[in-house]
Amino acid sequence: METNRLEAFSDGVLAVIITIMVLELKVPHGAGLEVLAPLWPVFLSYVLSFVYIGIYWNNHHHMLKAVKTISGGAMWANLHLLFWLSLVPFTTGWMGENHFERAPTVVYGFNMLSCALAYTILQATLVRSEGRDHTLGKATRRDVKGKVSLVLYAMGIAPAWATEPRAGFAFFVAVAMIWLVPDRRIERVIAKD
Repeated sequence: METNRLEAFSDGVLAVIITIMVLELKVPHGAGLEVLAPLWPVFLSYVLSFVYIGIYWNNHHHMLKAVKTISGGAMWANLHLLFWLSLVPFTTGWMGENHFERAPTVVYGFNMLSCALAYTILQATLVRSEGRDHTLGKATRRDVKGKVSLVLYAMGIAPAWATEPRAGFAFFVAVAMIWLVPDRRIERVIAKD
């Protein structure tokens, strides 16, 4: 299979995920600004998750531009990633509606960790299919941000469960901040090749 078909399908799923998330933002009753105050946890959760979906969309696009063909294993690995990403609207809504309480924040962190693991599996599957000396293999040899992200998610889940859910949330924000600076590794390797 060519990459453009998988990319188009994934783009459609990500667009639906963002649409579902925004539909979960309920319009408050009342015209004063004070009616917005109780919604800050919902809005903050939405913003973080929107950023995450954007990061995955961006990196997924670059990753697929670095490969020529898609194997059956890569198709399943991509569906695995989309499965975890499709749960983001649910975990986002639950965490925001419950003002970052313990269980919703832990589940959100687990969802984000699962997305990151699924992305790592997809990347490894594509590298294995294309070869380590191909564009994606060369670009992802040192995946420091990916490894640090996995550790930070785990570090965020721990305090969210044990002591303070908002401390866990801070770790999840830190991961997003790391990835806001675009990952240029693939672009550099493509430009060299």
